[in-house]
Amino acid sequence: MATKTAIIEKEKKTVKSSAISGKYLYAVGRRKTAVAQVRLYPDKGNDKHIVNKKAYTEYFPVSLQPIVVAALSAVGLASDFVVSATVKGGGVNAQAEAIRLGVARAILKHDEALRTSLRAVGFLTRDARSVERKKPGLKKARRAPQWSKR
Repeated sequence: MATKTAIIEKEKKTVKSSAISGKYLYAVGRRKTAVAQVRLYPDKGNDKHIVNKKAYTEYFPVSLQPIVVAALSAVGLASDFVVSATVKGGGVNAQAEAIRLGVARAILKHDEALRTSLRAVGFLTRDARSVERKKPGLKKARRAPQWSKR
């Protein structure tokens, strides 16, 4: 049974989605089995990005945090928008890259002229690689059982 202090600490970590409201730009990003629904809210000087109702600094490890805002910083709009994303499936790395694709697609809805700079960095290309399915009679997708003479 959880104590009251643990419940209070958990409530502090979740960010209310109502804190960000108004008009937004919407896009979907995908990577492997991760799907990210991204909303960009215009907000000057605010870098409190939200992923699954948590601050992105709490949701992602330090090594993956730059990936989430890479598309915004590549075009110089890092301080102009706040990212709110809902991510499902995949691992944390695939989720971060799915958010990056969603952010890049939403930026295009804001300004189509930024397409060349986002394309040059590779943020508009969907990485379609995924795990190959296992075939019947094999141990993995292509790994055959070890052959034995007897």
